[in-house]
Amino acid sequence: MEKPKLAMYWASGCGGCEIALVNLHERILDVAAAFDFVFCPCLLDTKYQDVEAMADGSIALTLFNGAIRSSENREMAHLLRRKSRCLIAFGSCAKAGCIPALSNFSTRDDHFQAIYRDSLTVDNPLGILPQTTTPCPEGTLTLPLFFNRVMTLNQVVPVDYLIPGCPPEPHQIWNVVDHLIQGRPLPPVGSVLGGGRSSVCDECARIKKDKKIPRLYRNYEVVPDTENCLLEQGLVCMGMATRDGCGGLCPQVNMPCTGCYGTPEGVLDQGAKMVSALGSMLDIGETQGLSEAQIAQRVDVLLDAIPDLAGTFYQYSLADSILGGRRANG
Repeated sequence: MEKPKLAMYWASGCGGCEIALVNLHERILDVAAAFDFVFCPCLLDTKYQDVEAMADGSIALTLFNGAIRSSENREMAHLLRRKSRCLIAFGSCAKAGCIPALSNFSTRDDHFQAIYRDSLTVDNPLGILPQTTTPCPEGTLTLPLFFNRVMTLNQVVPVDYLIPGCPPEPHQIWNVVDHLIQGRPLPPVGSVLGGGRSSVCDECARIKKDKKIPRLYRNYEVVPDTENCLLEQGLVCMGMATRDGCGGLCPQVNMPCTGCYGTPEGVLDQGAKMVSALGSMLDIGETQGLSEAQIAQRVDVLLDAIPDLAGTFYQYSLADSILGGRRANG
């Protein structure tokens, strides 16, 4: 009996999602026993043309990781959507943009200028920039088009399910894969798999009290205690604005949650949720008799401890947020 086909593709991302799959350890043998692994550019030598030759819908499951940064990423998204019966946005980059999407605050021209002309480590006296086509004696060289903004997978093609995480935790990956191996019914299309429905705070064992924060710190400035809520100790912990399912691993090792599992159930925008929460917690002292300008100044002093507001609150979710990043023409 022919096994169902499994594919995995790496778009604009770091490759950690492939490592997460391998981190299933001995269970990767169960995956191999249940699926015919037909396409994964970093592990297999299958060519794009081989995928194109497959019948539409012949791949049972594709784990698509990485955001859509270039025309090649978009082309592969359409190809794998056509060939796959189930297409999963696997990891934070595919689901919400993640680190690559922070570049949405700049344009393509900004990037090229900084990388190829202004960088102190580049010797480019003619100011040459990458082109999609370059004629050479041996033939025409081609490069994918670098888009002006980063997109999530479901902003390009319909996605069946989403698995959060940077990268997804192996036990959550196994929960999803085993669900498919056992043939159990899947939730409605568009659902988040491999994650909870609440927030990291709910699975964090730290002691939580009434949150009044008189000062914020950067991580290197303090050594927090190991028992009390990190946010209450002045560290920007994104736990209350982040979906549970990771096991609260970062707070367990005395590091604040940075938000990689994305928005909890029912939350539209991760950054907006965190900004709203902080607004009710920052303790700026007695305000009676102060002008609005003086109150704003006190708030600014507290927020100066967060030098990159967008990069902190939207580190994993900018492309899928209300903010979206600056969208310029071109």
